Amino acid sequence: MNKNELYMDIALKLAQKSIGKTSPNPMVGAVIVKNNKIIARGFHQKAGGAHAEIEALKQAGKNAKNADLYVTLEPCCSFGKTPPCTDAIIKAGIKRVFVAAKDVNPLNNCKGIKILKRNNIKVITGILENRSRRLNEIFEKYITTGMPFVILKMAQTLDGKIATKSRQSKWITCEKSRKYVHKLRRQVDAVMVGANTARIDKPWLKDSKMKIIVHNKKKNKKVNLRQLLKNLGKKQVTSILCEGGGTLAWSLLHENLVDKVLFFVSPKIIGGKNAITSVEGAGISNLDDAIKLKDISINKIGDDVLIEGYL
Repeated sequence: MNKNELYMDIALKLAQKSIGKTSPNPMVGAVIVKNNKIIARGFHQKAGGAHAEIEALKQAGKNAKNADLYVTLEPCCSFGKTPPCTDAIIKAGIKRVFVAAKDVNPLNNCKGIKILKRNNIKVITGILENRSRRLNEIFEKYITTGMPFVILKMAQTLDGKIATKSRQSKWITCEKSRKYVHKLRRQVDAVMVGANTARIDKPWLKDSKMKIIVHNKKKNKKVNLRQLLKNLGKKQVTSILCEGGGTLAWSLLHENLVDKVLFFVSPKIIGGKNAITSVEGAGISNLDDAIKLKDISINKIGDDVLIEGYL
């Protein structure tokens, strides 16, 4: 890493401290550097609170004059629950601003950068941009589409089963995997499950901030999942962890509503054509039509393997 990347790395690690706490806002970190030394740090701690830049500027005080600001997301220039960060940066006398990623929010979207440049502040963008975008993938999806970021999580055996033929599912995966999922539930806005999952695994959902159990009063009529997600977006639900069964998983995948998948694969084999599989529904006929993942990562968690990818 070069010097600028090292400072931005610190800012990104600060931003990560607020995972699960800033929705519907992004996670942002900032550091102020003067004479090759960090003189202040800040991060956006919760929605409605001071932005990362403001936290850092307050800490730096008068020393912010002629200093460099490293921030993981383009400073805002619009009024929300807090005043524009661009005004505070200009007033503090910051000399240069280093930005990881531009803000895709239509209210800002390069406007903040233009304002800073008009006030003779040098702006350098794109430093560790991919890490910043990945950190705020939920925010970017929500702010540009109005739809929640949907994560499909499955815990399955090596042969793709999520329960035995008698519907026993505790425990498919190891304790470390289950702890990982408990942590994940605390980071999203809502958990989506089907009726069967709710009846069987209801105690599991105690970690989530919000639970969604969807059913339709009209017999055999399916829920309109796309409309449901739009309605949840209007309520500022920015992220959903889907932990339903194979039918719900297929419906979400088939309708292109999934953004990210997390498949925990346990080194166990259940077998049996009547055992429950992780993705059911109608399925595909032609192998060329199979749903393909991109940006795949594979990690070992205890005895299990976590396969993570995007759609």
